[in-house]
Amino acid sequence: MTSHDPESSPRRAARAEAERLATAALALPAAPVEDTPVESAVPTRRERRRETPAPDAARPGRSGVRRLAPVLLRRRLAVVAAAVIVVAGCAVAIGAAASGGEPDAATEAVAQIDGPPPVADDGIPVPQLTAVAATATPCDDPVFTAALASGDDAAVIDAAGGGQAFRAAVASGIAPCVSLSDPNREWLVVNKQRPYDPVDYQPSDLVMPDNVRALEDSALRAPAARALTSLVKAASEAGAGEIGYLSAYRSYTTQKSTYAGRVAIGGVAEADRESARPGFSEHQSGMAVDIVPCNGSCKTLDDVAASPQGAWVREHAWEYGFITRYAEGRESVSGYEPEAWHLRYIGPELARAYHEGGFTTLEEFFGLPAAPTY
Repeated sequence: MTSHDPESSPRRAARAEAERLATAALALPAAPVEDTPVESAVPTRRERRRETPAPDAARPGRSGVRRLAPVLLRRRLAVVAAAVIVVAGCAVAIGAAASGGEPDAATEAVAQIDGPPPVADDGIPVPQLTAVAATATPCDDPVFTAALASGDDAAVIDAAGGGQAFRAAVASGIAPCVSLSDPNREWLVVNKQRPYDPVDYQPSDLVMPDNVRALEDSALRAPAARALTSLVKAASEAGAGEIGYLSAYRSYTTQKSTYAGRVAIGGVAEADRESARPGFSEHQSGMAVDIVPCNGSCKTLDDVAASPQGAWVREHAWEYGFITRYAEGRESVSGYEPEAWHLRYIGPELARAYHEGGFTTLEEFFGLPAAPTY
């Protein structure tokens, strides 16, 4: 009876050949190099002795199967690993198909590992920045600047687009070429925080108003004098009565005497509420006038508010370029108690914008801070 060798059986040989072919068909990555010694392909005498079956290997009751060689064991492990990879890839593909083609977290992770998406043919899009147009300013308008240089205040306001547009440009700060401190301009603002420069400024075009009763020999700048003549005539024709005036232009020297007299009567605090210090008075500009009501004879400044003349002026003075400079209840802004008799000429266009805008102080009209004190 011949002994049967398990390694030489046809079934065993066929299975070994199938495993060899399957292993060769897989593109497995190269095994990492380890520090352990590489096994010799040629078995040593001791290994041959170990692999030789024991004398009782063919005895009944024994399997007779020898242990698998290390090389064959490694091949089987590689086959199992490759199968796991294939199964995992199929699972990912099936999951993507089930989700409607949208990648899941695993697919996105793989995409991240693979690197960024390809750049389009036209390159990476560049953000488009929209240029912001600079704020339009009258100071960039040659017509406006030419009128400003000529000294024609009416032409300047017309070039700006009218009184309201001029005021808005100045108050918003986009017209830095317009100075509210220029004493030769109708839009001059003088208050307790804004003195004249020079402090003893004197206008050069002072004239006496025509056909207006003057209680003092006090002139006005030519535009203001003409406007006062028109105002007085219109008030008379409207039946409001005659309007005269007590004081118009006062020089720096005259204002020193006027203010000192108020201080002598009521002290500094009281004088500052009703009279300007020299160099700070609107009368020095030649564009302010203190009116009085006249009916045969003229009354006092304190009589203006309750007179028909005073009522008419409050309604119509703006039509002739005048405003009531120190209004009721505005002392905290203007710095002075109400003066119904104190008219200030700012020109017809600005006076219209002042009236239609409901303003009560020049400080607010031009966006300036309040000036209650020095």
